Amino acid sequence: MKVEQIYTGCLAHAAYYIESKGKAAIFDPLREVNPYIQKAENDGAKIKYVFETHFHADFVSGHLDLQKKTGAQIVFGPNAKPGYEALVAEDGQIFEIGDYKVKVIHTPGHTMESTSYLLIDDKGQEHGIITGDTLFIGDVGRPDLAQHVVSDLTEDKLAGHLFDSLRNKIMPLSDDLIVYPNHGAGSACGKKMSKETIDTLGNQKKTNYALRANMTKKEFKKELLTGLTTPPKYFPKNVLLNIGGYQSFDSVMKQAARALAPEEFEVIANEEGALILDTRDADKYAKSHIPNSINIGLQGSFAPWVGEMIPDLETPILLVTEEGKAEEAITRLSRVGYDNTQGYLAGGMKSWEAAGKEVDNINRITAEALEQKMQQNIVVIDVRKKSEFDSEHIEGAVNIPLNQINQHLEKFPKEQEFVLHCAGGYRSMIAASILQQRGWSQLTDVIGGFKSIKETTIPVTDYVCPSTLL
Repeated sequence: MKVEQIYTGCLAHAAYYIESKGKAAIFDPLREVNPYIQKAENDGAKIKYVFETHFHADFVSGHLDLQKKTGAQIVFGPNAKPGYEALVAEDGQIFEIGDYKVKVIHTPGHTMESTSYLLIDDKGQEHGIITGDTLFIGDVGRPDLAQHVVSDLTEDKLAGHLFDSLRNKIMPLSDDLIVYPNHGAGSACGKKMSKETIDTLGNQKKTNYALRANMTKKEFKKELLTGLTTPPKYFPKNVLLNIGGYQSFDSVMKQAARALAPEEFEVIANEEGALILDTRDADKYAKSHIPNSINIGLQGSFAPWVGEMIPDLETPILLVTEEGKAEEAITRLSRVGYDNTQGYLAGGMKSWEAAGKEVDNINRITAEALEQKMQQNIVVIDVRKKSEFDSEHIEGAVNIPLNQINQHLEKFPKEQEFVLHCAGGYRSMIAASILQQRGWSQLTDVIGGFKSIKETTIPVTDYVCPSTLL
């Protein structure tokens, strides 16, 4: 059976494409749909269905644009209530794609409409199952996201539904089935996902903690709900876009892909209050950037960090990018619902500087230089996640995770120099740029982050399990 996984690393997202006898189907597509359409055209096929496993929280799906451009039927599972034309399937309903069949298996728990799709080949054999966020490789979907949109749901209720779905709908299936999840390691939709993106169901039954034999519902809930971090701030907004609809990607690109001369760029920034988002790497940003801009580099987890650090999807955005990278930045912004990009700086920072415009910079030092500064009892702020900090950190460092800095601005000293670091320098430059935009000036970033710090003699504290202190 021809099943193609289309994996997008920056979102740890997997879409799926199947084709048989000139008919094709897409499962959980991303916002930009032309690659899927081109894939079908290359196969001489017509896209018949767009299957959605649930209303996604971590990205805006491309189902509406696929429907408009190809005439494909959008399919959701039971309980879905989309605000546009779509087929809400029944549990057990079967769809035909050429000689293939797709069987709907309602698996509520991650959300109440969550649905898996059983793939049946041209010989009538069950080949695999597209599980969405119900079952990952090594994990299952977190059950606390839907409650941020639907007020009468609780994570405890959803966890109970998920336990039942896994035990009654997924685990009785053949061990030979291939599991095709919607996400891999790095996604915020789970907590223990493997770097592998497919596996057999039989192996998952042996290795996935959530599928452990003889596990009680109480045990399942406790293990699933322990250690959940706060979901990214943009998740509920993306859910609502996926439920209610959104403007086409083509119209977003038409508005956003405007090359602006420095003067026009400056006018829009000043008169419309647009946020200047610089997507270059941390080193280039540190050396020279437009005052009051913030840095979130394209080379990292760009879209999720935009969603975390820019609270309003409607914020007008102006882009500073490397040459030829504007379209990529616009596309990746739109994947998480940021559709109000007003244009990008033509010629990048070179044109800005050539026009004699004001520039700013951020001080950066090596880990070796930090080693010398440590003798002065300088304040060190670690912006990694709490779990990273708890595992290992500089003795005496203060932990303020990047996604929490806006809630803890009072903890950053204004009257004395302080040093920021993360794991490798990506997140700390985001933090530095936001702090500088808000008036902090005596800050320094560490090149290479904690990875470089560990190569020095700076004292590092290892995590100590509380049980060893008894």
